[in-house]
Amino acid sequence: MTVRTRFAPSPTGFLHLGGARTALYSWAYARHHKGTFVLRIEDTDVERSTDEAVQAIIDGMQWLGLQHDEGPFYQMKRMDRYREVIGQMLKDGTAYYCYCSPEELDAMRERQKAAGEIPRYDGTWRPEPGKVLPPVPEGVNPVVRFRNPLDGVVTWHDRVKGDISIANSQLDDLIIARSDGTPTYNFCVVIDDWDMGITHVIRGDDHVNNTPRQINMLKALNAPVPEYAHLPMILGDDGEKLSKRHGAVSVMEYPAAGYLPEAMLNYLARLGWSHGDDEIFSMEQFCEWFDFDHLSSSASQFNTEKLNWLNNHYIREADNARLEAMVRPQLEKLGVDLSTGPALQDVIGLMKDRASTVNELASSCLIFYGNPDPDPEVLKEHLTDASREALKEYASNIETIDWNRDALKAMMKGILKQRKMKMPQVAMPLRLLLTGELHTPSIDAVVCLFGRETVLSRLKDL
Repeated sequence: MTVRTRFAPSPTGFLHLGGARTALYSWAYARHHKGTFVLRIEDTDVERSTDEAVQAIIDGMQWLGLQHDEGPFYQMKRMDRYREVIGQMLKDGTAYYCYCSPEELDAMRERQKAAGEIPRYDGTWRPEPGKVLPPVPEGVNPVVRFRNPLDGVVTWHDRVKGDISIANSQLDDLIIARSDGTPTYNFCVVIDDWDMGITHVIRGDDHVNNTPRQINMLKALNAPVPEYAHLPMILGDDGEKLSKRHGAVSVMEYPAAGYLPEAMLNYLARLGWSHGDDEIFSMEQFCEWFDFDHLSSSASQFNTEKLNWLNNHYIREADNARLEAMVRPQLEKLGVDLSTGPALQDVIGLMKDRASTVNELASSCLIFYGNPDPDPEVLKEHLTDASREALKEYASNIETIDWNRDALKAMMKGILKQRKMKMPQVAMPLRLLLTGELHTPSIDAVVCLFGRETVLSRLKDL
């Protein structure tokens, strides 16, 4: 069997973290088995679906690098196929017309509630041997309902949650086509999975209740039933269900916030799946390792701190030229004249180890461009008479010293030893005079990157 998975988002909103994780797992399972990954856009909710949301989903998939093998397929372009199947089901008796008005259905539910029963369709128009149906009302466009089995149990082995059984007596006859003829979500999913040969359905566990209905429809159509894996939800940092109030509602907010796609993929992969104690791995490794056996059956909690830790790792590993392409536009947007300082790639190479995001990296680079503006009180605290004299000697020495980090470090150590001073007594005021900041990478690295002339100009008024 060739494995075929699908990611089937509804374009009523952006690609969120839960959807991205579902897409990642579906993609990885197909890659693991050298199968096919299908992208399907479930756009039958015409009122809420938008072209912008479709594009946002595709942009999010592209940013993450989750390339689909087939698609994107759009349900609204498959209406003729859905109507064809519904017509055949009406002929076969696995579906039927229902003429109940909305008012009749509301009254039905109220009676059931009053009797302490679960509100559900009571089968008024369901054809049965010997049953006399009500007269067909004039001027009413009927819905089409699936003739769900009355007896028995729907059972499937969920690859995340284990064996699940739901009695057919708990399921009523689902509407599969509305009164205007448009098919409903649960029906379209069934036909799509059948036609597209989907073998494994990986999706959120909010779809568990849809699964028995879909299995019954597939069986009524003599179609193969795929395997199902329902993923638990993702909770926010506070342990509550992940929602808009937790910050990023769209995956595409993460590149704008300075996150790298490989960090997000690595993080999402571990958000409900594990491979021993491995925390950092490539997508090639992930696809090689991924299976259902190590998926967690309990909810996962989003941890911004851990995502930042991973992002810092991938920033440190990233090529400086790639990072420059992301940092330069941010600095130019701020009006920074990059010609006034060192080569940006060199600055990035020095500063990236400390950055949790590309945006943080861009901000940290600012100290190399423009004039420093140290807090006068802080400078007064650190620039003592002793440190001033040491810095005068430092400035004198750098006029002729070989310009490299080793030479600068050795020269600084010599001054400290001769004057019986500690590194912070000289390095702190030097940082302030050069950058305006108290905390930077190693002072010899900073001095070396600024260049001889810039350092001398900023120490000339000691």
